[in-house]
Amino acid sequence: MKELIKQLSNISDAYDDFISGAICYANKDASHVEILKNYMRSKSDLTSSDIVYFIMKQPDFHSYSATKNSRGVG
Repeated sequence: MKELIKQLSNISDAYDDFISGAICYANKDASHVEILKNYMRSKSDLTSSDIVYFIMKQPDFHSYSATKNSRGVG
């Protein structure tokens, strides 16, 4: 996880909420850490938007949605 945090922090336009969100996603499943690290190693000049988009494209991204188990109001 330390390596992932370092990689995220080295993104040119990194900001605290971006890093926290990526770490939160990585913590949901052990495989996410390696998926993110491998993605960041395979690309150069990534921006925070690139990484957020990559995370959102993951097949299990919506499995962790805060609204997944919520019920409609009313």
